[in-house]
Amino acid sequence: MSIVNSILGKLFGSKSERDIKEISPIVESIKEVYSTLQNISNDELRSKTAQIKSTIHNSIQPEVDKVKELKSKVDEESDIIKKQDIYDEVDKIEKVTDEKLEEVLMEVLPEAFAIVKETARRFTENEMIEVTANENDRNLAARHSHIEIKKDKAIYKNKWIAGGNEITWEMIHYDVQLIGGVVLHQGKIAEMATGEGKTLVATLPVFLNALTGRGVHVVTVNDYLAKRDSEWMGPIYEFHGLSVDCIDKHEPNSASRREAYKADITFGTNNEFGFDYLRDNMAIGVADLVQRKHNYTIVDEVDSVLIDDARTPLIISGPVPRGDNQEFEEFKPRIEKLVNAQRKLASEMLSEAKTLIKAGDKEKGGFKLLQAFKGLPKNKALIKFLSEEGNKALLLKTENFYMQDSNKNMHKVTDELFFVIDEKLNSVDLTDKGVDTITGTTEDPDFFVLPDIGSEIAELEKSGISESEKVAKKDKLSQDYAIKSERIHTVNQLLKAYAMFEKDVEYVVIDNKVK
Repeated sequence: MSIVNSILGKLFGSKSERDIKEISPIVESIKEVYSTLQNISNDELRSKTAQIKSTIHNSIQPEVDKVKELKSKVDEESDIIKKQDIYDEVDKIEKVTDEKLEEVLMEVLPEAFAIVKETARRFTENEMIEVTANENDRNLAARHSHIEIKKDKAIYKNKWIAGGNEITWEMIHYDVQLIGGVVLHQGKIAEMATGEGKTLVATLPVFLNALTGRGVHVVTVNDYLAKRDSEWMGPIYEFHGLSVDCIDKHEPNSASRREAYKADITFGTNNEFGFDYLRDNMAIGVADLVQRKHNYTIVDEVDSVLIDDARTPLIISGPVPRGDNQEFEEFKPRIEKLVNAQRKLASEMLSEAKTLIKAGDKEKGGFKLLQAFKGLPKNKALIKFLSEEGNKALLLKTENFYMQDSNKNMHKVTDELFFVIDEKLNSVDLTDKGVDTITGTTEDPDFFVLPDIGSEIAELEKSGISESEKVAKKDKLSQDYAIKSERIHTVNQLLKAYAMFEKDVEYVVIDNKVK
């Protein structure tokens, strides 16, 4: 095989060589545009950025206007089905918008990359760069010492503070950085050795994608790098009117944090981006959200962030409220009763399986063994029995038999159980018998069953009742669905806690806290 690969490599080149060959024409286009920018004024260079912005925005303006029009209709519409139709239409248009943006960004990429390279060259070769001052320059000068305003002129110095140290800008993009920039814009991974200028590479696709006005996130592995890189690369972007901020400089859920996400380019650590995402999913209203729709992200040290750090889950915890609506306290006795009943049943099934297998009836014995396993796989007596020769093989053979034809006959195994545990999927599912057990005799039989809201709404539409009655019934249906959904979630969480998590194995209790 290695000889074949060697021959193919000589004929067609390696994957890396083919990728670079494909990108080379784009790099040549960047260099061609770059050569035309060197003799224009600083003001003209900045105006090029404004022209690209205008090109990008004009390309998607019809779609943006249509989405605004549709969203304004949502507030006026009372029918749930029609509202959903509007949202579906918005999703389709936004997909078209994304496709158009992808096309136009590739068209303007050579010029945008050339502008960044030329800006880097001017900051490298000049201690001061003078431009006609605009409102953005004046606002920046009020916050940054490396920018001065003299009458109608703004003077940008090539020295500024980054990470607590004064730096002098002296970097210009080489071809290898241009290649890396194209690769990153295409959504691929660019592997570069230390010293090859990864931070400089990122300026190219970050600048290009920030021109859409939809936000760019730059994810780093620690807060020092996030703050340093935002301060180090920031002036290059700010020179062209782009806003830059770092979420690690602001407190969570604060107004300043929310403003940081509104910046054209937002730096931050993977954990802070992740926690803000979790908090936004817990928010009660739109006003409580800090992040906007995700658009484009560059991840530094991608192997560390998406592989190593990803093994540690982000968990937001807090005190559990105790009050009249505390369902965990209400349903806890029912789940304890259910789990105890399952333990007793699983032990009886295991005992029966042992007797049958010892008597030589492996078919019925395997069936009972599988039932005991599905009901309580962490039963110590079961684990010990499965460690004996031949028993684990019998269990697997029986399980494979009942899993045939898409689990067609598995119900024969699980119908007797109160709930079914699947360790591989880390799930616990109540059976009909289990639902009956935890449902009180005076309660609705569907107390722990979610209604089919789609079919019920469809029935309402066909019912012929007045619109006001439809709205009232739909509201009641939605409320009932929300209540039952929360109730079922609570029961499932309690059931998982009792049936799947063993003290001092999956968790420990230290200082009266679960860890």
